[in-house]
Parts: sequence; C-alpha cells; structure tokens
Amino acid sequence: MNHTMHKYMKSTVIILFWLIVWQIAAVRINNHILLVGPVQVLKAFVQNVMQPDFIQTVISSFARIGLGFFLALFAGMILGMVSYRFSIVEDILAPVVQTIKSIPVASFVVLLLIWFGSRRLSFFISFLIVFPNVYVNVIAGLKSADVKLLEMAKVFNLGRGERFFYIYRPAVMPYLNSCLKISLGMSWKSGVAAEVIGLPDHSMGERLYMSKIYLDTAGLLAWTLTIILVSFLFEKVVLKLVKLYAEWKPYPKSHTKKCKEGRSSINECTRQRQKPIRTEKKYADETADVIRISHVDKSYGTLSVLQDFSMSMEKGKRYLMMAPSGQGKTTLLKILTGLENADRGEITGMPQSVGVVFQEDRLCEEYDVICNIMLGINGQTKEYVMKEAVKILPEDCLTKPVKELSGGMRRRAALLRAVLSPSDMLILDEPFTGLDEENRIRCAEYLLENLRGRTLLVTTHREDDIELLKGMKVTLVFSKSLCYNA
Repeated sequence: MNHTMHKYMKSTVIILFWLIVWQIAAVRINNHILLVGPVQVLKAFVQNVMQPDFIQTVISSFARIGLGFFLALFAGMILGMVSYRFSIVEDILAPVVQTIKSIPVASFVVLLLIWFGSRRLSFFISFLIVFPNVYVNVIAGLKSADVKLLEMAKVFNLGRGERFFYIYRPAVMPYLNSCLKISLGMSWKSGVAAEVIGLPDHSMGERLYMSKIYLDTAGLLAWTLTIILVSFLFEKVVLKLVKLYAEWKPYPKSHTKKCKEGRSSINECTRQRQKPIRTEKKYADETADVIRISHVDKSYGTLSVLQDFSMSMEKGKRYLMMAPSGQGKTTLLKILTGLENADRGEITGMPQSVGVVFQEDRLCEEYDVICNIMLGINGQTKEYVMKEAVKILPEDCLTKPVKELSGGMRRRAALLRAVLSPSDMLILDEPFTGLDEENRIRCAEYLLENLRGRTLLVTTHREDDIELLKGMKVTLVFSKSLCYNA
C-alpha cells in the first residue's frame, strides 16, 4: 500500500511541476494567441461543457470513431481466424492488407471524401487504421498456439469451441492486447484528424477547426483536452473488458443430465458426441480381441526410426515397453494415437478412444488442474473430478493454474486426465517421470484401481515398474523387433 501511495504522489508532483512551468511560460509570453496557461484552458473547457450542444458533439464523434474501431476489431478477428483456417484466404487478403498499411492516411482521406463525403470520413479512417493491426496480430496469435496442446486436443477429441477457448484464446490474447493498446489511440488521433479535414456537423474535429479559424488557442486546447479524456476513457473501458474476457476461466461443460459417474456411462455419452480419432482402413476392426501392428516403417528424412516393426497386444492386458532413448518408443505411440502416419504397414484392432500421458505434460498452463482434467473427461462434473484428484494430489493445488505447480504435480494431473478419460485403452509415455518413490507407488496403485479392463501400454526405463504395474515386459530392440518376457 505504501509503495502504491508513493507512486501516485510522485506522479502527482511531476504533473503539478509541469503545469506550473506551463503557467509561468504563458505569463511570461503574455500573448493569448501564441500560448495560454492551464488556468485559461480549464476555464474554456468548463465553458465548452456548459454549451447545450457539447454532449451532442462528443457523442457524434464518439459514435463515428467508436463504430469504426469496433467494426475493424470484429472484422479483423473474424477474417484473421478464417485466414488461419484457410491459407488461400490469407494469400488473397495479403495484398489488400499490405496496401491499407502502406497508403498514407492523407491519401485515404482525399479518396474517401470524394467517394463518401465528410459525414462518414472519420468512421472509415478509424476502420482502416485499426483493421490491419488486428488482422495481422490475430493470425500471429493463432499461429503461436502450442502444437503439442493441439495434438493433445486431437487425442482427447476436444471440440472446436473447446480448442479455441482453452488453447487458441490464451495464445491470441497477448497479441490482441498489445495490438489494442496501439490501435485505440491511433483510431482517435486519425479519426479526429479526418473530422478536422472533412468538418462533419457536430464533431470535435469541427470544433478544433473553428477554434483555429478564430485564433481561439484556449478553446483549441480545451477541445484537445476533451478529445484526450474521451480517448483515455474509451481505451480504459475497452482494455478492461478485454482483460475480463482474458481472465474468464470457466470449466468445460459437464453434460451431467446425460452422463453419470462410471466409465461405461462416460463412454456411451462420449461416443454419441465425438467423432473417432481414426477412420482409415488400416485402423479398422477396433472390435477385435487383439491389437496388431504389422510391418510398420517410419522414417524422418534419412533417419529410420521404425523398420518392419510388428507386435500384437491382447485387449485388456498390460504391456510395459522398454528401450534406450531414441529407439522409437514415442514415435510408435504417436502412430498408435493417430498423431503420426506410418510410412508403411497396417494397424488393426486399435480402439477409437485412447487416454494418453504424453512424454510432456501437455496441460493448458493458464487453467487449473480440475479444468485440465475435465477437458480430457468430457462428461463429468467438477465435484467428481475433485473427489478423484485428491487421491493422488494435494487438495490445495487443484484450483491453482497449472503454471504455478511443481513438475511432479503437473505429471500427476496429466495421469489423472488420461486415467479418467472415457477411453478403451491407456497409452502412457513414462508416466511416473519426476515423481518421488512415495507418489510413484501411489499413482501406480491408483492407475491399477481405475484400469477397469482397459488395455494398458506403458513406456518406461525402470525394471521395477513391471512389478509395480504387474504387466508384461516388451523390449524394443534397435527399433526392428520385439521380445516378450512374462
């Protein structure tokens, strides 16, 4: 509190100092045309406010400039999203946006005066100043979205709305916020300048021009003060609304009317709402009792990761895959989850719904543990998730943003998301990374208690995980063959 008071006092003293300097300079020059002091400007401002048409003038300019700003904001966001989704649209609009950014405002003013007259001039100028900034920043924000989070969204079948709200929105907001801080001021400066040239009736630009004609310096500065105040308030309100939207973090819809607790009911509801991850022929026959991977090859350029790879897994069994780092474990898991396509080979019997713990946690940083788990579950309530989460996580961390949690807590949150997901198979890539021995055993017990007959495939570097999860050891040798050890 003392620091805040000191900051405000310092700012007040600095402002008072420059007002005094201004007043002294006005007194010394003693010419009301060249320079008037803050006292004369304040008197002129009060006189303007008392005029019967003052409110009409302010509202008229505010409506034109504000409407141009909001229309540009809306158009920039919508077209930015469309351009991100369809690259051909971005290519088509690129010359238009570049032209708008390059042409001087004065040229636009002259052209628009010819085409539309003075009444709508400030509206169009405000739009043309703001639109390219918003459009470019929205595309940049969308392109900055975490690719790994988007892969997570694909595996857990997040809808378009959820992807936008929980992944794209946090990525776009810093770009949009920065853009608006610049565009808000520019829209008012350019809009009022257009009014000074076009002189529409009942506008602040017209009042500035008339003050110049009559050499009324006090009136000119008083209207400038009015413009500054209106622009300042407009900027604060818009940025506050944007901040509230950015900080709004509701939980995903739980669909509690249709789904009850329990994996079978979740699966039934999820299949009614979601599309399968894979529809290709090579992933067909998901009802088979055995998952077969036949003669799969995968290369990245000249680097061969998997060569003529084959294995089979009985549904409902537990498999722990071991191999040195870089031998293709994670690549195989990506192929199984549909995030990578094999160069050659066939996979049959693979379930459509899979719960995954990735090599990285892949959590939405700005949202809490409960929200992240609910995104993966897509069919349960906050209360149910909290009841399950406290079994392996401290209760006081559940409603904190993930970015504030330790690595071990984040890993347990990722494990919860996979285990509680409405899936027919669990694929866990080193799920106990970063956990101490106590939490490792605790998480393993929770995993086994909630497996409910699902097929389990785990990659690990620890031999004791085989006994801990009571599974079958699968050794990956040079990415070419497999040997089984019961």
